Amino acid sequence: MCGIAGTRVRSGAKAPRSLLLEMAGELRHRGPDGTGLYLDGSFGMVNTRLAIVDLAGGDQPLSDESGRFWVVQNGEIYNYVELRAELSALGHRFSTTSDTEVIANAFAHWGVDCLHHFNGDFAIAVWDRRDQELFLARDRFGVRPLFLSSAGGDLSFASEAKALLRHPAARRELDPLALVEALTTWSVLPDRSAFVGIRELAPAHYLRHGVDGIIEERRWWDIHFDGGERANGVDEDALVEELQELLRDATRLRRRADVPVAAYVSGGLDSSAIAALALQTSSEELLCFGVGFDDEHFDESRYQDSVAGSLGIPLTRINVNGRDIADLLPRAIELTEKPTLRTALTPLLALSKAVRDAGLKVVLTGEGADELFAGYDVFREDKVRRFWAREPDSKLRPLLFARLNAFLARDLARSGSFLASFYGRGLTDVDDPLYSHRIRFLNTGRCTNLLTSDVRAAAAEQGNPFDRVVAALPPDHLARTPLARAQYLEIMTFLNAYLLHSQGDRMLMGNSIEGRFPFLDYRVAEFAAHLPDALRLRGLEEKHLLRRAAAPLLPAEVANRTKRPYRAPIAAAFAGPAAPDYVADLLSTESVRAAGLFAPAMVDRVRAKAEANVTTGLSETDEMALVGIVSTMLLHEIFIARPSLATPLTPTRVVVGDRVETPIAA
Repeated sequence: MCGIAGTRVRSGAKAPRSLLLEMAGELRHRGPDGTGLYLDGSFGMVNTRLAIVDLAGGDQPLSDESGRFWVVQNGEIYNYVELRAELSALGHRFSTTSDTEVIANAFAHWGVDCLHHFNGDFAIAVWDRRDQELFLARDRFGVRPLFLSSAGGDLSFASEAKALLRHPAARRELDPLALVEALTTWSVLPDRSAFVGIRELAPAHYLRHGVDGIIEERRWWDIHFDGGERANGVDEDALVEELQELLRDATRLRRRADVPVAAYVSGGLDSSAIAALALQTSSEELLCFGVGFDDEHFDESRYQDSVAGSLGIPLTRINVNGRDIADLLPRAIELTEKPTLRTALTPLLALSKAVRDAGLKVVLTGEGADELFAGYDVFREDKVRRFWAREPDSKLRPLLFARLNAFLARDLARSGSFLASFYGRGLTDVDDPLYSHRIRFLNTGRCTNLLTSDVRAAAAEQGNPFDRVVAALPPDHLARTPLARAQYLEIMTFLNAYLLHSQGDRMLMGNSIEGRFPFLDYRVAEFAAHLPDALRLRGLEEKHLLRRAAAPLLPAEVANRTKRPYRAPIAAAFAGPAAPDYVADLLSTESVRAAGLFAPAMVDRVRAKAEANVTTGLSETDEMALVGIVSTMLLHEIFIARPSLATPLTPTRVVVGDRVETPIAA
């Protein structure tokens, strides 16, 4: 795991060494173990290394045996051992045991098709010295980030947008449409970022850039849910065994490292199953880490203890309260580089620090299971709404929502009208491409009313968030089953753009920790996508087949738990006497007016409501509004109003052309 950055100067002048080292400085947290610099005329790239594989010989950049292809990467190729053996048999020679050198030789042998040979999470840059061509690529789910900019006519790339903001022609401005999207869909589509002029290379895409500009940019992999195609004659027991073996091997590969590998245990099914499988696939000690909350409404310590006790593994737990969350949010926003509507990312930042304090660098987590095996309420809600839509006048069918919302079940007599009004919006529009998520987006999108009319107008001139999501869907989206549509949407808007970044990569790398996600092994993902729908969502039972596969590994009370969304306190963190001073400063009329993003009167209203209800709690919409305002104001403060520039790094390895100018650092 590392940070990477680079630039190709359009004017033909030499790539600016000083700029590259400034960009590296912004990525220091991603790789504190060394800095590699590559220069070749108008092109240059840099790497900040987190040493995990081949600690002594894996410093980047590295090349293939001919010295033609030079590589820097962020991430890991987990099957590099097998690929190295395959390439050796094909005649390639290796001087290290690192996966980066495997990438270089794989690209030399297979070209672009090498991507299909990689089982890993990666963002890579390959420089072809002979043809003066740059190749950039991201892994299938976009686990590792990669941002692009054309500031000053140069093509620049970096693991985080803050590095691209160091370009002298970069515009330090927040993108109005990106703000509207983040406050509507929780995500920003990869054709832009929170900053004007900076975008992402989309997940599962590659880009080729030559002397005359971009040659090609295209998707190289996609997930295709086809759950309606093989529902008959399925041997469920055989599929359980197949899934168990796939997950076991995915976990085995992700324990492969030259440093110890730990695991997160949340108390839920997914992370607990990965911890159990990790024990089966290695004899090395496994340390586990979990988050506990002072507020019992969020705390899952009981289940974490049950898993740790059942598996016989040591568990380190950190306890977090509202003040901890508020204190950590500024750093979390600096890392995630976008607004957030939840505080769930901040405890994860504290958790990765606990891993780092224990002297570790790598942790296994359970991300991806809910999206691939239909674990979220949004999938169950979609199913109930479609059932209700077949008889829209029914008074009984909407009461099924009480099974999904325990608080409603306590008073069905009063809940019926609420259910009909909330879930009934657009009820019969079942061919709406966003049907499964439309209510969520509309509810969240109310936060955009807090923005000034100028910001909303500027965003509207650039596009509509709903239309943009629809345009990004595959052409055959409506030909897929309803569950398949909902899962694809969730992966595109929530997993790719929010969960893996705001709660995943960024909170881990903020403390120089590499996260590994066995459920996102492409073999597991493709297996899940080809299951009959009923084996992912059976009736209203989520993750049916996965539950069966995990049950033998875990205590019954964990294996049989209903999915509980991971949340963290909000109102107590940002309102009342315990709130830190920076919140009052950010939300003051003067600060809000100076930033020009939110209407001061609207902010005052949200703040007053939070103060009045700090003990009783806020509605979900009001919580999102409060966090959305605070996080966006922090984003503006950190990157626009008063940016703090990182100190340039000193390289520990320099390559010019194909000549190593400094020795590999010890």
